[in-house]
Amino acid sequence: MNTATARADLSAVKARQQKTWASGDFAVIASRIVLASELLADAAGLRAGWKVLDVACGNGNATLAAARSGTRALGIDYVPELLEGGRGRALAEGLDVEFRIGDAEDLPVDDASFDAVLSVFGAMFAPDHQRAASEIIRVARPGGAIGLVSWTPDGFIGEMFRVITRHVPGPPGVASPMLWGTEQHLSTLFGGAVASTRSVQRTCTWRFTTPEEFVAFFRRWYGPTLKAFEALDENGRTALATDLADLARHWDQNNGGSIAIPATYLETILTLR
Repeated sequence: MNTATARADLSAVKARQQKTWASGDFAVIASRIVLASELLADAAGLRAGWKVLDVACGNGNATLAAARSGTRALGIDYVPELLEGGRGRALAEGLDVEFRIGDAEDLPVDDASFDAVLSVFGAMFAPDHQRAASEIIRVARPGGAIGLVSWTPDGFIGEMFRVITRHVPGPPGVASPMLWGTEQHLSTLFGGAVASTRSVQRTCTWRFTTPEEFVAFFRRWYGPTLKAFEALDENGRTALATDLADLARHWDQNNGGSIAIPATYLETILTLR
């Protein structure tokens, strides 16, 4: 496959992804993972007055976390409805934040124009990993900080995606987004541009009354899960729901009563040369 053909194929994948993330309501999911953005903003050592970009920002968890640190924050995403939600949140908090339509693989900002670039469970879903990483490097100034949060492949969310793709296979030729949750892959993507790296695994705990409530929650609100169920017939939907409930039951750490599911993610701070 030549480069032009590969880009065309990835563009088709991206178009489907955009529809997927616009389905459901990711803002409901995002409300349960706010802490990951707050911890990243602190770990990145953001300074008041800095210009900070949040790539694939969704409804602005990391954008707002950066703004609360006194920075001038811009959030970029390709789902207009999520950006509008972010604007409402910023207005409610009295934060001076900008949100802009844009693609993680083609960021609509100038070279070396940000002191820090963040992405929380966002850039990892770009189909062309290297292109997204190169764009993040391009827009950060020399010596600037890059802060990334990505689900790990061996954690609960990685396993959930494997269960889903057993029922509804993903697009061929597209690398798993969970690779961003490994230090080795990030080194491959960013290595030559980076002066220093520090990574730590953290845990986000999902809490539900029952495994079935977990399935219903992700089926209604989380685009990838919603679209997977839509792609199946009734028997397939029942089988997927059963497998996801079993997965939640297996990972539950409460051992009775309501469930608590620990989901690991990798937090990485890169300092550019």
